[in-house]
Amino acid sequence: MYFSSLLAAAVATAPLAVYAKGQLGYALGSRMPDGSCKAQADYAADLVVLKDTATIVRTYANVDAGDTSGPLCYVPGALLPAAEAAGVKVILGIWADTNEAFDADAAQFFEYAAQYESTIYAVTVGSESLYRNQEDSSTGLTAQALLNQIQKFNDQLQSNGLAGKFKVGTADSWNKYQDGTADPIITSGAVDILLVNAFGYWQGQLISNATATYLDDLQQAYGHIQDVAGSTTSIELWNGETGWPTDGGTNYGAAIAGTANAFTFYKQGVCAALDWNFNVFYFEAFDEPWKPESTGADGQPGNEIHWGAYNADRSPKFSDYSCTYTSS
Repeated sequence: MYFSSLLAAAVATAPLAVYAKGQLGYALGSRMPDGSCKAQADYAADLVVLKDTATIVRTYANVDAGDTSGPLCYVPGALLPAAEAAGVKVILGIWADTNEAFDADAAQFFEYAAQYESTIYAVTVGSESLYRNQEDSSTGLTAQALLNQIQKFNDQLQSNGLAGKFKVGTADSWNKYQDGTADPIITSGAVDILLVNAFGYWQGQLISNATATYLDDLQQAYGHIQDVAGSTTSIELWNGETGWPTDGGTNYGAAIAGTANAFTFYKQGVCAALDWNFNVFYFEAFDEPWKPESTGADGQPGNEIHWGAYNADRSPKFSDYSCTYTSS
């Protein structure tokens, strides 16, 4: 839906009348805290915790290479039966940046797709491929190259007798939709769903302005997609990632890591988006201490170890995970 900048600012400061509610999901990692691969029982334990608030989870690759030093994790065979038993839907990811990764992920998908058709909600081909290509032209994919991979996957669905059985799309940063980079994909007719990643944190915002910035970024991306598509309904839109690092995390400009700030953003930003019928994936479900240290775009530490809504042992970080919806 269209969502004006003025309304985005209002959401951050005032209760709103509610006529619909979005779905909450979580980005779910494929590894245990020590970097070993999750088994079906591990995913089942994850979903026991998450299903109280979430109806869906998303992944990034069907064959997860991690930081390249650990084992390859084969996701669908362990996650899908656990999700089916829990009644939780899954958006599976196919890593599109190399043909080798694409082929391995697609093979895993087709091994399980027919058996778990009712559990797989959608498939995203590529994750921030356009954003990485903008940052470094030797990585990621151009819009046309990413579209080629999406079309290749659609062709494989057709040849496997599964055309039309699953929503297909991609996930990328909000600004790559807003600035026109993704237009060839939007207009191609090859996608049914787009995941739009947006973080007040990565905009370097104070927590007091993070919600307004986050919602404004989403509405800019959504508005452009709908304008280019010529429809508000032809492509399903989700907020593919949002969140805030907790205690032990690193700062980014004026954005200060900490559990108190993360809880504030969850209750204000995430709950506001859900309140206005945005479907939201929180990044991420659980802390991932196995992840290596990394550097952000500003040259400062940008580790993704402490982004979980829950600790690595699945214990809660927040005192309350509910969202209060008002009506008037």
